[in-house]
Amino acid sequence: MTVKDLKVGCQTFTWEMLADRFAGGPDDLLKAIADGGYAGIEITDTMIGRYADRPAEFAAALNSTGLTLVSFAFGSKSGFTLKESIGADLEAAQRWIDFAAAFPGALVSMGSATVVSDGPRDDKFPVAAEVYNRAGELGRKAGVDVAVHPSSHHNTLLFDRADYDRIFGLIDPSQVGWVPDTGHILRGHKDMADTLTTYRDRIRYVHLKDVDASGNWAMLGKGVCDTQTVIDIASTAPRFNGWLVLEEESETAAADPAAAVKTNRQTMRGYGA
Repeated sequence: MTVKDLKVGCQTFTWEMLADRFAGGPDDLLKAIADGGYAGIEITDTMIGRYADRPAEFAAALNSTGLTLVSFAFGSKSGFTLKESIGADLEAAQRWIDFAAAFPGALVSMGSATVVSDGPRDDKFPVAAEVYNRAGELGRKAGVDVAVHPSSHHNTLLFDRADYDRIFGLIDPSQVGWVPDTGHILRGHKDMADTLTTYRDRIRYVHLKDVDASGNWAMLGKGVCDTQTVIDIASTAPRFNGWLVLEEESETAAADPAAAVKTNRQTMRGYGA
């Protein structure tokens, strides 16, 4: 894949993390992201707002701003680790798969399994894998790719390399892809490049995010993430769709989200993207 094939999108968590400090809606996100110079957006179930049951209207809003829906991301209070919540989690997966099906090429990204209940940690992996695999089958039937997005937030089930090895050993790679997040990997893995290379065949698109040497969120290019290496590895992944989705959680972004994501987009131009 050549540099000109790369496409740069923006994740809406930069605003979501502000909680009550963000009083806007999805149209404000679309405007800020389009004004920032992005070609695509990944939006979440928390931020979709009034468009949640109106994919045609959301498509029109995207069209008016020139943005493409890269992926629809959702999580669950169960953390995808509770057996008694599997049914409800799969109902949510079906809902958002149906939504994403209205946007050709859009994926559904399922958030990291987070340990939210008592009991042995080891018992959570097969539950999470069952949810991911069954959601992947729902996606296959609808023509929508489903991918897992591990994080390093809270008491996540998928933090270090051993966790990745275990969950990927349980997930069917033909049904469920992977959205590697560079910031989250760097917080839990000693060698991000090796993790990306080992599971390269699962990569669908990439979340680019930076951290400093202590694992604190940093603006893209201001931390320890080797962005060029990430691009080089992803570009050789057989199912990588070309999207680099920038997600920003630093204090700089908390102070001025629109300005921060615009700065990150400019940083990516230094890589030819």
